[in-house]
Amino acid sequence: MSRKLDNHRGKETILVVDDQTATLEVLQRNLVSQGYQVLTAAGATEAIEILEAVDVDLVITDYKMPKISGLDLIRHVRENYRQTEVMMITGYASINGAVKAVKAGAEEYIAKPFTDKELFDAVENAITKLNIRKKQQNRENDREAHYHGLIGNSAVMKEIYKTIAKAARTTATVLITGESGTGKELVARAIHYNSSRVKAPFVPINCGGIPESLLESELFGYVKGAFTGATESRAGFFQTADGGSIFLDEISETSLTMQVKLLRVLQDKEVCMVGATQTRKVNVRIMAATNKELHSLVKKQIFREDLYFRLNVITIIVPPLRERDRDVITLAQHFAEKFAKELDKRAPRLSSNILDALCRYDWPGNVRELENVIQRMVVMSDADVLEMPDLPGPMRFSVATGPRLDQTLAEVESEHIRNVMTRTGGNKSHAAKILGIDRKTLLDKIKKAAPE
Repeated sequence: MSRKLDNHRGKETILVVDDQTATLEVLQRNLVSQGYQVLTAAGATEAIEILEAVDVDLVITDYKMPKISGLDLIRHVRENYRQTEVMMITGYASINGAVKAVKAGAEEYIAKPFTDKELFDAVENAITKLNIRKKQQNRENDREAHYHGLIGNSAVMKEIYKTIAKAARTTATVLITGESGTGKELVARAIHYNSSRVKAPFVPINCGGIPESLLESELFGYVKGAFTGATESRAGFFQTADGGSIFLDEISETSLTMQVKLLRVLQDKEVCMVGATQTRKVNVRIMAATNKELHSLVKKQIFREDLYFRLNVITIIVPPLRERDRDVITLAQHFAEKFAKELDKRAPRLSSNILDALCRYDWPGNVRELENVIQRMVVMSDADVLEMPDLPGPMRFSVATGPRLDQTLAEVESEHIRNVMTRTGGNKSHAAKILGIDRKTLLDKIKKAAPE
């Protein structure tokens, strides 16, 4: 194999494919002079191998080549590499050939002999079309990664989005579980604001933050004279949420007595204000959340089984951040931009070392902890690029201790391969060399590690 990788880190990467050595050399020299990084291949087979190992922005291929033609190569690129443009050059110019090239997927078509200006203009046009398509794709990815306040496009989060959409089309009670800081309230909000109740109130209540002696009156309201200090009647949160949704966070912190009263609301769709003798109908969609295992609390008889079943119609388990693949990077960049905007400063870039550390950290506090870490770094640093010293000390120590001891050997290997791929910018050949394996073995391991 004879390929050349120019060391100049310029603009886009271009792969030139031609069976004539002289043509390859001329094209490479001219394109390098314009700041492009250029690779060359003497045929389609070699070009395909390069495409598997390196991210290429533009393929410039000759029309007629032995064994595999330029048209076949164009079709292969179009079918397998969405982020790569294609341009054809040929010494056998014809209208029919141009039509075939365009139909196969070539963005540009120029005939030999051509001037340097014709070459550069054609390349610039192809690159411009590529950048437009990438921007459109990025906008689509951004929309996909931002779902009603939730951020992330990992496979597990996409499944959450599907469940939210289904739940929003019903009025069924929803139980949202997950560790602290995972975003359970955001899930509840997404359901509400994606439902037919969107114009009605969404009322979040932290059941664990209200004293037990006040919780009933806060939830259901009270009438004048119900107790000392009740100088007037006041509606509770359930009346406030009438027509909309109420979110009972930390539902596991309620007493058995309060659980009986909540069960009545679920069953009869009515509340009784403290001090009142009659009930009132309410039209409220109830969503509840907990970071505890309710089923185990039922077995311990500290949570009512009938209430558990009433709440557990639709269950959404929000995954911890450590199980959300590379969502941590998307979230970190979002928070960096958010807090920089609040401080009216330019958003700092997160270095590859920082991103690597964020991915390796266990995040016991989940998204909330990540948000706090990023806010601290943005506030405390005036640098354009955030580096490892900007991380909080305890976190730097935790990351430096190495892989978690609860990981399997396969997980450690997969994580190491992912880190090496990140450090090499996705260059599979370079990554394989660092890992001490051949490229085919690396591709096999990446394929096995990918989620189905």
